[in-house]
Amino acid sequence: MSSYLDGILSWHRARAAEDRRDLETLARLADAQLDGAPPTGTATAVTTGTTFSPRPFTASLLGSDAPAIIAEVKRRSPSKGDLDPDLDPAVMAVEYAEGGAACLSVLTDARHFAGSPADLIAARGATTLPVLRKDFTVCAADLYDARIMGADAVLLIVAALSDPELVSFLALAEDLRLDALVEVHDLTEVERALSAGAGFVGVNQRDLRSFEVDTERAERLAGALLPGIVKVAESGIRSRHDVARLGEAGYDAVLVGELLVRSADRVGAVRALHAPVGEVRA
Repeated sequence: MSSYLDGILSWHRARAAEDRRDLETLARLADAQLDGAPPTGTATAVTTGTTFSPRPFTASLLGSDAPAIIAEVKRRSPSKGDLDPDLDPAVMAVEYAEGGAACLSVLTDARHFAGSPADLIAARGATTLPVLRKDFTVCAADLYDARIMGADAVLLIVAALSDPELVSFLALAEDLRLDALVEVHDLTEVERALSAGAGFVGVNQRDLRSFEVDTERAERLAGALLPGIVKVAESGIRSRHDVARLGEAGYDAVLVGELLVRSADRVGAVRALHAPVGEVRA
């Protein structure tokens, strides 16, 4: 039986196969962006008058006693449907920054999450926070596109990639000065990520095949992540208690989406995740 992940990947790989853009041209555009040119969307250039030098995504998650918050800009979910289809990514980014988020994650998948490069450009332009392009990376062009639109980090999902693809994309991300969050779901994927040289690993507690959440998955896999690996727990984080528990398990950051997107007070919702456990209302 086909899974959520199978369907999403099939669409992305078919789209990649139809992409006739020249990689050398994309590389030149990416180099221009690294030189300080404003980022561009898929069809039209967006000029803000601001330079877009890479921001240190991974480094921004470190240096605190508590796990840092990566706050997500997300319009919809394949399993939950619309979350906030009319959200303003710039306003949301500012709210997250005011609440104390260390970084942003922005969905750019149009087909399944109703996102776009324009959402990422708007969110990044509204704050000084580093931004992860949250999408399904399946080809080199996806990494060039991430750099061209001004992302500071990309997502590499181990379950979506072969070992040669994972190694190749990690190397290309480094060349493009993009941090690569390598996402895993089980011990086999952890071993594949580490063998490929990943130093920034996210454990997604949501199974992308069934979209079910296992809130103990990150704790179970924490011991398999070697010292020195920057560790992120993703999905299923609902409270400061969850954040504290994951911090005790060794995670440097948590990525939170639905909880924050659905909140009527996003500034307060981010702050609540940082609050001492005893101060969080039951």
